Amino acid sequence: MAAKLVTLSTSESVDDYLKAILELGSADDLRVTTNALAERLGVRTPSVTGMLQKLAAQRPPLVLYEKHRGVRLTAAGKRRAWELVRHHRLLELFLHDVLKYSWDEVHEEAERLEHFISERFEDRVAAILGDPEIDPHGHIIPQKYEAGAYRDEVPLAQWPLQTPAIITSVSDRNAEALRELERQGLMPGVTLTIEQRNSAALAIRLNARSKPIRLSNDLASCVLVAPQL
Repeated sequence: MAAKLVTLSTSESVDDYLKAILELGSADDLRVTTNALAERLGVRTPSVTGMLQKLAAQRPPLVLYEKHRGVRLTAAGKRRAWELVRHHRLLELFLHDVLKYSWDEVHEEAERLEHFISERFEDRVAAILGDPEIDPHGHIIPQKYEAGAYRDEVPLAQWPLQTPAIITSVSDRNAEALRELERQGLMPGVTLTIEQRNSAALAIRLNARSKPIRLSNDLASCVLVAPQL
């Protein structure tokens, strides 16, 4: 039985669960529902429940799970989840800057590789990149052996009208959306103002651009912003 638990705790599937719980729980360390995990991971809810029960039975446990109340990561689960986030974001930057992948191609490659790189490989990638702080999509790269930091940023769709903002990060999960954001010039570091909104779209003006552009609410949900300094 002990050998089975060790195998479980280091599997690719377990890694995916831990990282999903971390991301869905956000900076507030919220409890994550089995339905939310099932949707994120593309698996059936009973399968999620079974996996969470196994993760809670690990020694040390990787999650705190209560039926009908959701799940949170333990300290051990958080350490592994943040390690995976660091791997993922370093790999995205390495693929983008060194191997010249486009920013819409790096997520899936990093998803495959993040589980398997060694500490030595991680250190060499970080050194080659100059110990970077930000990945290609504007996300903060956690420092080694440390929890990641959360920015004070909000989805673009929630930003008030006529108030300048700066794009701090964009979601890396949708390649088609990333291609469209790049085409529209909506990249981290770009400043913008929302001039109008309705139930389907926003009208925004970028930097000193003279003509507003229309951005669907679906695409706007991929963009996170903060006040312009």
